[in-house]
Amino acid sequence: MLESQKKVVVKVGSSLVTNNGMGIDSSRLIDWAGQIAALKQQGYQVVLVSSGSIAEGVQQLNWQERPKRIFELQAAAAIGQMGLAQKYQQIFKEFDVVTAQILLTHEDIRNRTRYLNARATLLTLLEHNVVPIVNENDTVVTKEIKLGDNDTLGALVANLIDAETYIILTDQDGLYDSDPRSNPKATLIHDISVVHPELEEMAGGAGTAVGTGGMLTKVKAAKRAAFSGATTIVASGKTPAVIVRILSGEKIGTVFQPDISSLNAKQQWIRDQLIPAGIITIDEGAAQVLETREKSLLPVGCVKVEGNFKRGDMVSIKNLEGVEVARGLINYSSDDTFRILGCASNEIEDSLGYMSEEELVHRDNMIFVEL
Repeated sequence: MLESQKKVVVKVGSSLVTNNGMGIDSSRLIDWAGQIAALKQQGYQVVLVSSGSIAEGVQQLNWQERPKRIFELQAAAAIGQMGLAQKYQQIFKEFDVVTAQILLTHEDIRNRTRYLNARATLLTLLEHNVVPIVNENDTVVTKEIKLGDNDTLGALVANLIDAETYIILTDQDGLYDSDPRSNPKATLIHDISVVHPELEEMAGGAGTAVGTGGMLTKVKAAKRAAFSGATTIVASGKTPAVIVRILSGEKIGTVFQPDISSLNAKQQWIRDQLIPAGIITIDEGAAQVLETREKSLLPVGCVKVEGNFKRGDMVSIKNLEGVEVARGLINYSSDDTFRILGCASNEIEDSLGYMSEEELVHRDNMIFVEL
């Protein structure tokens, strides 16, 4: 199955890139670069998502541990990103491969124009036989640094370029049925659906001291990638020739099957916005209507609005228990939405003095959250 898939995203974690915080591991980068060069000869287009800038900066500054204060993390990222980019460029050049650096933030995903520009840039680079090396722009982001989650970034990139395969290389062999650190009888799972009911329970646990993402973030990333049809494989980056062997069909790590209906381009963009601009709480009747997945959200079923948003922003739609049931692009600002809460469609103009749309969120601009 994997042999015919030509567009691949490979994500490598901080502990692998920096040899558990000891500094950039050149031998490992050389190994990955050689594998990617070989894949390009076979017709694959590869995007590399690399963590490690903060860990490399911490090492260059001779700090004994990863700091917690945001401005120190940003300083470390600014220093480390220089060394990381230079090392990748130098190593890939030995294989006659041109690289490009792409730094993204959540704002690049949230803004539709910037999202499309990022997609166009990545696809253009791939068409010109370049390997884009993507990282989060840790020198300017705040909340994202706290998450430290390039697993999610890799899934967003996979969705952005419509990749068929997303490979996450980590310091673990894959997903086990229980924590192998505490259970010596834990069994490696070679194949599992992203909709398996016990998936997140099996993936519980934190990451290393160098990287903050554990197996749970990888499972969630696999689910996110599945919405664009990508198959995710989580495997050990220490396994020899691991990328090439995975794509040749060898049974390595854990394969997460994308057993979810794919979303169209607009729906995928809505889903990939990680931070809603606001929250709309709906009553039980509206929740039942939305469950049919055939109706739009009207003001009459809405009871509460939170946040400060404008027309066209993405909002989260929650039921009375606070559970998110959908997300969508709102047709009214937060102030106007507040003024028409509970109104029938024919009352909107009386309340606002105008009516843009009779729906708060049209069904064509809405996605439903898989619980």
